[in-house]
Amino acid sequence: MITDAQTTNFDLTEDQQQIQKTAREFAREQVAPRAQELDEKAEFPEDIFKAMAELGFLGLSIPEDAGGSGFDTLSFILVVEELSKVCGSTGLGYAAHISLGVTPIHLFGTAAQREKYVPQLCKGVDDSGNLTLGCFGLTEPGAGSDAGGTKTRAERKGDHWLVNGRKAWITNPHYSKTCIFTAKTNMNPKDGKGITAFIAELDTPGFKVEAKENKLGMRSSDTAQLVFEDMKLPLDAVAGGQEQVDVGFAKFMKTLAGGRISIGALALGIAAGAYEKALEYARQRKQFNKPIGTFQGVSFMLADMAMEIEAARHLVYHAARLRDAGRDFALAGSMAKLYASEVAMKTCTNAIQVLGGVGYTREYDVERMMRDAKLCEIGEGTSEVQRLVISRQILGDLRGA
Repeated sequence: MITDAQTTNFDLTEDQQQIQKTAREFAREQVAPRAQELDEKAEFPEDIFKAMAELGFLGLSIPEDAGGSGFDTLSFILVVEELSKVCGSTGLGYAAHISLGVTPIHLFGTAAQREKYVPQLCKGVDDSGNLTLGCFGLTEPGAGSDAGGTKTRAERKGDHWLVNGRKAWITNPHYSKTCIFTAKTNMNPKDGKGITAFIAELDTPGFKVEAKENKLGMRSSDTAQLVFEDMKLPLDAVAGGQEQVDVGFAKFMKTLAGGRISIGALALGIAAGAYEKALEYARQRKQFNKPIGTFQGVSFMLADMAMEIEAARHLVYHAARLRDAGRDFALAGSMAKLYASEVAMKTCTNAIQVLGGVGYTREYDVERMMRDAKLCEIGEGTSEVQRLVISRQILGDLRGA
């Protein structure tokens, strides 16, 4: 049997093991009991995120001198994994806040932007107790996998930018204080894509968050579209300063490369959670006077689940460690995200098969987990996009050959 103790056998430091233990206990005690209800009601767990803020989780991988908790990428990944074992929606909201809402401002913002936004985002709540998460706007109704095809436009008008457009599939917008997003600033660029990254506060006039999307899975995660209607932003709203006008697209691609590690951890957690449910059921459920785990058809499915989850964990942790070491992690991140997400979908499907009819009902967690797992094959670059990224890195770009 794979136990909790065995899953820590990755040469984790004492700090990482303590973070993992804290996250596991928090997930089991505060998140798991409400996961099914939150899914049914499509209700965002505001109180759970406030509790994570108190634990210092909302700025976990941001350095202390920038206002965060000072832990590394792997520690953050461990928290995402533990949350996602019991509730994919909570894992997704948490992962998006750190990897997409806070990290790009910390990495690419000016000193003034970092000082203004990062400590508050890491704290996660304002003086009135309201959540102040971060969100990230890249995808549009007509620009998904083709993120460079953005139609949102920012025009310089003297002492300000005028922004018009729409962003889709944004995570956490109703509970966010700040959004970093892309807009086209040059319709005929000589070099690059003419796209600029901006930072805006969600209470800016002309900035609107539309109604929450009604989704198949990740139902308690907050997802909505953003609308910009003649939104005025000061010139210093450009992420990284004026020299970054027209060249912000590359920074968003780097942000997505890091975000893929967290989606890999999200998928890994969902897979592990479904496996644990199937394993427990296979021990307890009897047919023909024997536990169903004694039958080869079931036991072999469980063996494959255990093996593939372990392989996914190695890929995800390896990508996180590469990033922590300051090494190139883009290829490893894509591999981790692709493999873990497909393992999650397969594991959840087979977990339902192990549970049989009851697994198909909403009374059992594995049905919810399967719906949640599907998002991991789509968000932060589809499985097809990951294969494109991986193949180009291992082959080189042969399009001109």
